[in-house]
Amino acid sequence: MTRTARTAPDVLADAARELAPADDANPLVSLLATGAAPREVFAALALEQHHIITGDRRSFLFLAERAAARPAEAAFFRFLAEGETEAFRRLTALTAACGLDATAVEAHEPRPGCQAYPAYAAWLALGAEPSDAVVALTANFAAWSGYCGAVAQAMRRHYGFADDACSFFDFFAEPSPEAESLAVAAVQSGLDSGLLTERLAHRYGRLLQSYELLFWRTLTA
Repeated sequence: MTRTARTAPDVLADAARELAPADDANPLVSLLATGAAPREVFAALALEQHHIITGDRRSFLFLAERAAARPAEAAFFRFLAEGETEAFRRLTALTAACGLDATAVEAHEPRPGCQAYPAYAAWLALGAEPSDAVVALTANFAAWSGYCGAVAQAMRRHYGFADDACSFFDFFAEPSPEAESLAVAAVQSGLDSGLLTERLAHRYGRLLQSYELLFWRTLTA
């Protein structure tokens, strides 16, 4: 019997399903959803994101360079890097709404638990097959997007933040058909070249999800 070839949508859907965190895995988002978390957590989150966004943008650009011979994969990572640039611009409003000035941002010492995710993203940029990284990152973004949507809603409902302060989370919560299309093309490139290894992609994705949750749990402590 001939085995049906795997398609990029199959690979991405399987990874998103198998790597999805449990509904109760993120304690901070649960607290924010009810207004039980202190308002100060948003300042801590904004300060950590200043480091995360900068690091992730560099990692995505490096992955784009490594994938230069495979245009679909390079395009995916360039799109992610552009998204980080936009996210950083939106973060300014959240930082201001939390009463943080440039001096406070510069003086902040990042927490190891919050910075494990970008550190691992940098590891992927150096050592992972780019198409494997596409699968891992896309699966993680599904969880991150859901968290951002819940946080944006809580900010308005329980903490009185204006829309501009919420726009950082709104940006990541909004569905992106372009990102989906680019991910499918990038994964198909990996399948066509024979370079994509789902076992490794799922390993990378599992670790990314764990470091994602470590970020939120560190802010809860």
